[in-house]
Amino acid sequence: MDSIRRPASFLTQANALLRKNICLQKRNLKTNFGIVFFPIFICVLLVVLQNIINNELDRPKYRCGCACVETGIDGACKRRECGVQYSTLEQVWSCAIPNPPRWPALIQVPQPEFRAVRTVSQPFDDLPDASCRDSRSCPASVLVTGKDRSFAESISGGLFPAFSPTLNVTDYLDAISRIVIGSDTAPWYTQLVDPAFSSSDTIYLLQPQCVPYLSQTISYNAGGIPLQLNIQCVEGVSLWRESTSVINDELLKGYKRKGGHTDEFIAGYDFLNTTEYGLGINVWYNSTYNDKTAYSFIAALRVPRLVNVVSNAYLKFIRGPGEEMLLEYVKDMPKVGTSYRFDLSSLLSELFFTWIIELLFPVMLTYLVYEKQHKLKIMMKMQGLKDGPYLMISYAYFFVLSVVYMTFFVIFGYAIGLEFFRVNNYGIQFVFFFVCINLQISFAFFMASFFSSVKIATVIGYAYVFGSGLLGAFLFHFFIEDEIFPRGWILVMEIVPGFSLYRGLYELGQYAFSGSAMGTTGMTWRNLKDPINGMCDILIIMTVEWALLLLLAFYLDGVSSIGGGVRNPLLLFKCLQKKHTPSLQKSSFAQQDSKVIVDMEKADVAQERRVVEQLLMDCNANQAVICDNLKKVYPGRDGNPDKLAVRGLSLALPKGQCFGMLGPNGAGKTSFISMMVGLTRPTSGTAYAHGMDINMDMDDIYTNMGVCPQHDLLWETLTGKEHLFFYARLKDLKGAALVKAVDDSLKSVNLFHGGAGDKQVRMYSGGMKRRLSVAISLIGDPKVVYMDEPSTGLDPASRNNLWNIVKEAKRNRAIILTTHSMEEAEVLCDRLGIFVDGEFQCLGNPKELKARYGGAYIFTVTTSPDQESEVEKLVRRLLPSANKIYNLSGTQEFELPKQEVRIADVFHAVEIAKSRFSIHAWGLVDTTLEDVFIKVAKGAEVFNDVA
Repeated sequence: MDSIRRPASFLTQANALLRKNICLQKRNLKTNFGIVFFPIFICVLLVVLQNIINNELDRPKYRCGCACVETGIDGACKRRECGVQYSTLEQVWSCAIPNPPRWPALIQVPQPEFRAVRTVSQPFDDLPDASCRDSRSCPASVLVTGKDRSFAESISGGLFPAFSPTLNVTDYLDAISRIVIGSDTAPWYTQLVDPAFSSSDTIYLLQPQCVPYLSQTISYNAGGIPLQLNIQCVEGVSLWRESTSVINDELLKGYKRKGGHTDEFIAGYDFLNTTEYGLGINVWYNSTYNDKTAYSFIAALRVPRLVNVVSNAYLKFIRGPGEEMLLEYVKDMPKVGTSYRFDLSSLLSELFFTWIIELLFPVMLTYLVYEKQHKLKIMMKMQGLKDGPYLMISYAYFFVLSVVYMTFFVIFGYAIGLEFFRVNNYGIQFVFFFVCINLQISFAFFMASFFSSVKIATVIGYAYVFGSGLLGAFLFHFFIEDEIFPRGWILVMEIVPGFSLYRGLYELGQYAFSGSAMGTTGMTWRNLKDPINGMCDILIIMTVEWALLLLLAFYLDGVSSIGGGVRNPLLLFKCLQKKHTPSLQKSSFAQQDSKVIVDMEKADVAQERRVVEQLLMDCNANQAVICDNLKKVYPGRDGNPDKLAVRGLSLALPKGQCFGMLGPNGAGKTSFISMMVGLTRPTSGTAYAHGMDINMDMDDIYTNMGVCPQHDLLWETLTGKEHLFFYARLKDLKGAALVKAVDDSLKSVNLFHGGAGDKQVRMYSGGMKRRLSVAISLIGDPKVVYMDEPSTGLDPASRNNLWNIVKEAKRNRAIILTTHSMEEAEVLCDRLGIFVDGEFQCLGNPKELKARYGGAYIFTVTTSPDQESEVEKLVRRLLPSANKIYNLSGTQEFELPKQEVRIADVFHAVEIAKSRFSIHAWGLVDTTLEDVFIKVAKGAEVFNDVA
């Protein structure tokens, strides 16, 4: 038995695949330029916008307010002083405030025109009539409920203590803390300045009953800030409701809404089981005043005073009017002077950087799907490439591409001054981006298992990129900042790689924004312990998902038919079992199926089956290919019966022989070839290539096998020479032998001269691509070659040249060839098999088949249509048993058995007939292989129809 080449080593195959990928990358200059230019464009755009914003923020209206406090004799300012007392709300942020002012604690009071009144939707008798809105005299209401009505009403009656003229009005903080005041202005997001005191708006004094002297204007100094307060008395009333559900319904109808107001209340109190021994309450307040959106600062709600009011009322009711719990003031923390900066890159980094990073995902996805759609992965597999090197090199290729891309992006962003990259800890950025790009690569491998069309994969890939970014910015962002949204659901949403990437960028952006605004650092390792920091959870989720998706991608790739969809989920576990090469002498294969030859089976087919049985029992059998009762059944779908594609095929093919398979479309030839090259698994039976079982040893068979598929499976941007170098390396050719094999292959298919081998395949004609496919199938001296219509698309000269190549190639190897060209079959094939309806109808060399099935001459005569009867009389006189096989518009064909007629008699009869009627043309030919094929195929179809 000939020595069998072992598969190339892992490193050899990895080297071949890496070189091929590098060649492809060099040809994709436009794509690479677009990928690199996109992040540069985004970064430059952010820098330009940032400079525009910085120039705007440097204007005086955003700097701490200043005033001249001392002037000279000439009126010129000698000393200017800056501070919060000279600043507007926009300017306060940039001022140094070592001693923040103390502000009285307020409650949120509805505006006069929106205070709750009696309406159709709120028909409560204790609500005032709507006419009070015209005079702006409506009271401000509080809703009350509880288990003990009388106790709750007693306490709520003291919510708004009456103003006493004996109060020390020189100490306004003390005086105001003993009464209840409020404002209808929107609160601010810090307590450095309260908008209620820094504007000319009214301060409401809530009283059980208003008297005229309570509404007045007073002067007030808050931390050196002189203020004029417009005090207006408002009647505060508490209204009893029977249950919390009634209050919920009433508040829902009346809370402040975006785009307008309705009937508002100050608050609601549920006293629950409050007694003189304990206070337990629930407080309703209007949270929409905090203006909590994803793109604005959250305002500080005026809630503390609501709690203090009810606490004071309870103490006074239990212990007497002398007991008080005062909330004297609220104030912010001291702050240093800062320049107002709006870091656009940090604020928008989540959206734009999500798009930039995910831009590589559709590139990797389409790369993987392209090789699957064009069956290039199949071709590489059939030429000996194993799954391990393919996955490893593809992963490494994507990883290096991602690392270079991200490194360039980060360095460029840092160089142009984006604070996102400058203030955050470099180690955290490295870990995050490292895990991120690995997760993205694994996700691309995983998703590639579900696509077989590049166009669909491209659309879905880019839709995922832009969709995940937009959903993250306009949906997920709100969930992150919503304190009441369940954290568990946030973690569930972060399982989506796009959302986990967005969340990580969000955290880095928020820390960078605050660090830039305060002049400090961004996120550090210590910040990972912050309760609101989700980076630690993100890193854990992304790392676990990276590993799981990689395993799932490997699993789905292993259980799918090569390049197709998922087929057999148990195949992976079978692949993990120890493989061994069975002996041809094992009885398990010789006795797989009963070898009963029914009477209807053709003698030559039955003889081939007996030869196969003998060879299987002979351990020294030196056959290139042995097929033992090979069957393939496709399960029926949608109620259709099972399709029997190959019906127990047996075939023995020695080295040095070319076997041709002829058959109509749908006969099962493709199914047979697919089983032999490992694309599909046999339903039963098996086959051996040089003693190696196709069910168990396909990896070894691939190394000793060559395939020329029906359609050219080639990379459009690689040259012919690069194709041959790649596949030759897969066959473990190296050094001078590699170069010689490639040059010889190019010469053999006439692609060497004129630089044709150095041209990209996209510039080849159909014939040149076909010749390259034949050269690929023969590179590396394979022992068995499968050629599916190898001369399709070739001109006559190229076809004859190709036939010479195949004749030369079959000297030291076995070739199985399928074709529809009878001329090609006669020229190339030592034996032929006519394959119809999943089984051989006959076997033999072309001469034997023509002698066996052709034993007749074909007599053709063309006359005018009205003389067809004369022709038929002529033939019947010549040979009564002649069979008419064709008749159309005066042209008739007859089959004349060779044993019953002489050629001289035919010539003589035609010459006599010419004197009686006009014969336009006539001919007498021997049976062709095409006639044999048609006759056998029709006979088999008739037999199957009858059966």
